[in-house]
Amino acid sequence: MLQEEEVTHLVLFYENRLKDHHLVIPAVLQGLHALSLCEVLAPGLAVSVLKAIFQEVHVQSLPQLDRHMVYSIITNFMRTREEELKGLGADFTFGFIQVMDGEKDPRNLLVAFQIVRDLILKDYVLGPFVEELFEVTSCYFPIDFTPPPNDPHCIQREDLIVSLRAVLASTPQFAEFLLPLLIEKMDSEMQSAKLDSLQTLGACCTIYGQKELQEFLPSLWSSLRREVFQTASEKVEAEALAALRGLSACLSRSVLSSDTEDLLDSFLSGILQDCRHHLCEPDMKLVWPSAKLLQAAAGASFRAGHRITSSVVPLLLEQYNQHPQSSQRRTILEMLLGFLELQQKWRHEDEEESALLCSRASLCSVLFSALTDSSVQLQLVGIRALTVLGMLPGLLAPPDVQLVVDHLTRLVLHADDSQSCAAAMEAAGSLAPIYPGAFSGRMVQRLAEELQSEREEGRRSTQSLQALAAVSTHPRIVRETIPVLLQCLRQVQTGNVPAEACDMVAVCQSLQRVAVQCQRDAESCWYYHQTVVPCLLAVTVQAAMQENAHLPLGKVLLEEEVLTAMVPVISAASSHLCPELAAQSVSQLVPLFLDGEVSFLPQDSFPCPFQPFQGGQHVAAQRRLVALLMAFVCSLPRNVLIPQQDRLLQELLALSCSCDCPFTATAAAKCFAGLVNKYPAGQQLDQLLETAVSRMEAGLAEGPLRSQALTLLLWVTKGLVLRYHPLSSHLTDKLLGLLGDAELGPAVADGFSLLMADSPDVLHKGCHADVRIMFRQRFFTDSVPKLVQGFHAAGPGVKANYLKGLSHVLNHLPRPVLVTELPTLLSLLLEALSCPDRVVQLSTLSCLQPLLLEAPHVMSLHVDTLVTKFLGLTSSPAMAIRIAALQCVHALTSLPIPVLLPYKPRVIRALAKPLDDMKRLVRKEAVVARGEWFLLGSPGR
Repeated sequence: MLQEEEVTHLVLFYENRLKDHHLVIPAVLQGLHALSLCEVLAPGLAVSVLKAIFQEVHVQSLPQLDRHMVYSIITNFMRTREEELKGLGADFTFGFIQVMDGEKDPRNLLVAFQIVRDLILKDYVLGPFVEELFEVTSCYFPIDFTPPPNDPHCIQREDLIVSLRAVLASTPQFAEFLLPLLIEKMDSEMQSAKLDSLQTLGACCTIYGQKELQEFLPSLWSSLRREVFQTASEKVEAEALAALRGLSACLSRSVLSSDTEDLLDSFLSGILQDCRHHLCEPDMKLVWPSAKLLQAAAGASFRAGHRITSSVVPLLLEQYNQHPQSSQRRTILEMLLGFLELQQKWRHEDEEESALLCSRASLCSVLFSALTDSSVQLQLVGIRALTVLGMLPGLLAPPDVQLVVDHLTRLVLHADDSQSCAAAMEAAGSLAPIYPGAFSGRMVQRLAEELQSEREEGRRSTQSLQALAAVSTHPRIVRETIPVLLQCLRQVQTGNVPAEACDMVAVCQSLQRVAVQCQRDAESCWYYHQTVVPCLLAVTVQAAMQENAHLPLGKVLLEEEVLTAMVPVISAASSHLCPELAAQSVSQLVPLFLDGEVSFLPQDSFPCPFQPFQGGQHVAAQRRLVALLMAFVCSLPRNVLIPQQDRLLQELLALSCSCDCPFTATAAAKCFAGLVNKYPAGQQLDQLLETAVSRMEAGLAEGPLRSQALTLLLWVTKGLVLRYHPLSSHLTDKLLGLLGDAELGPAVADGFSLLMADSPDVLHKGCHADVRIMFRQRFFTDSVPKLVQGFHAAGPGVKANYLKGLSHVLNHLPRPVLVTELPTLLSLLLEALSCPDRVVQLSTLSCLQPLLLEAPHVMSLHVDTLVTKFLGLTSSPAMAIRIAALQCVHALTSLPIPVLLPYKPRVIRALAKPLDDMKRLVRKEAVVARGEWFLLGSPGR
């Protein structure tokens, strides 16, 4: 460790050596660089070193590495001896300008740009050298640098652009030099120069004031207007609009005094003068560029928005009434929508100052007329504009709100086009939280009446159900729509109204949408849960207990399709409950299934006991409701204690292995697996799993219920794989062994898709399951080598099972992982394409298509086999396989062109046949693929 006196002697020695022969300069600079890092450097030595470098060293004559050493010495001293260097005044700035002048190496430029930026931001004295400092940096603008191939330093053009821009836009002192340069580059023909200039102008606007901009505003506006009016590039247009927005925002920040010209007002007046008249010509090409310019300027500030909106909106309303054609009106309304959306940015400002207040009546009239127009596209724009207007505070009077609700209701119920109906529902959902009274009193009531009328007349009521769900975005409305939706289920259960399964599914889908919307509000969520879940249980329990089981009226509620639709309703209603309320609810629902405790249900007069886990009359129908139990208990947070959980698990285990109804057995297996996944680790879990494995092994051995035992094995394996339980490896090995089973092998192979895919109802993060990161990669690592080994050892009758299982695993694996393993697995994937099983073929094609795009060099080694296989599958009897094969043929064009050219004639001939396919979707893919192959090898491709 050097002492201060020693450091001083070394510094003085090295300074004197700078006067020696130029061959010793590199070694001297290395020594000074080491000394610049010393903490015991005496005061004044940093200044002395830099003066010596500035006076004695011609930096730009040195090699790159030595120049970089000089920049590093300056950087070190600026970091540790800032006050000393500032004592040099403008001499330090001048010295650095001499050092940097003429620098060309991008590695050094990045450091030099940072030094210049620090000079400015840390308030070093620039003195009379502002223009010189600007010139020494601006000479690089715009950056024109292409990194050499295999550059070890990885310096990109964008790095230099951002660094230089940070310098140029760091001080208003550069404005008088920089703005003319930017205007010159904006007027050039190079797109990169235009983009760089526009982005730099936008960055400058954040620190400039009106004093810096005043002289150049006319020229800047002229250049920006030309770029938007005449540009052929969307990027240039977007940057020009952003720069205009920045200019307007900069002028908006200026503080006005009595003797100061309002530059913002005069600037906006010029924009209005140049653009406003184009808005009167909705069929001309400059109408949209003009609207974009006006909207960009208006979006900068409340002042700018008020000035432009108050001038443009009345004009657009007038033009709307003067142009009767729907296409012209649509253009005008879309421009009007843009200005309305800008007002949302300033909704926090004083409502009485809104630029739209004076035009409120005309605006509502125009929008209402658009909603009654025969043009669907005009209706859609009108709905969007009306939604935005309704969300602006103070712009809709109560009578106007009622008209809005009535128009939306009419479109929901009677629109001829599904797009208008869907848009009206979305608008109702957005406006209902703002005007809950109007929607509750008018739309909900009207929809309920229409729903009842449709049911009495036997008509489908899908739109009314969807609209009731869409408008349920406010707690007050939810309390009115939920009873209406539940009444549909009660009427079916009592037999008052006949219904089909699809009708009940539509009701459940609407209930599910409301449940998701209620999750945002804890009070609404609890109301929904304690209202909907008991009702669903009551109507299904009542239906399951009907003595006349042959009557179809209430039994439609027990159909698999309907119960499956109820599952996400209960799951969505339960997954967002707080632990206290969830515990209260589970204390009622679990005893219902275990002990038949029905007292908490809305109707407690049932013809017989509810005992789904015991024998008795109608027990098969009762057991189907285990699906609803699964939806509830598997959606609860992990910290909620389930009463009698061990008993419940034993009952579910027994039911899943002994029930001859596949739907019930699967529901019980999923429920068991969902609870096991969340079960705390320990001896109790180990004993439970030991019992379960014994039951599964016994069921798989022989007998009529082998498929039920397999279903349980698959779901338990999935539950344990997700949480990284040690037993998961043992169960996976058991599944791998069953791939060779003649009876269960195909089902086991399909089960690998279940293990890897996300489950919609249980065992996913939304229902608080224990899902560890990268479980798919871990399962892949454990199982795929055994799958490959089993495939090679298997007999010809069961090889397809291993291929199918492998295909499912790979199809759900993250692409980056799959690409790294591709060389070892590609031969098996190619063999899977020859497998007669269509599921294997489709899964393999889905796996290969993205790999052709992401790993072309590996895939090109097998191009002959790929072309042959893909073309053969374009004639498959299955439409989905033909489409997937054509997509793969299309993806082949991403391989290296020299590899593909020998196959071009053959592929083009083969793709002529799918052009005449019976299915439109197949023909569409064939056209796209054949077009790409025709262009293969063309110039510019």
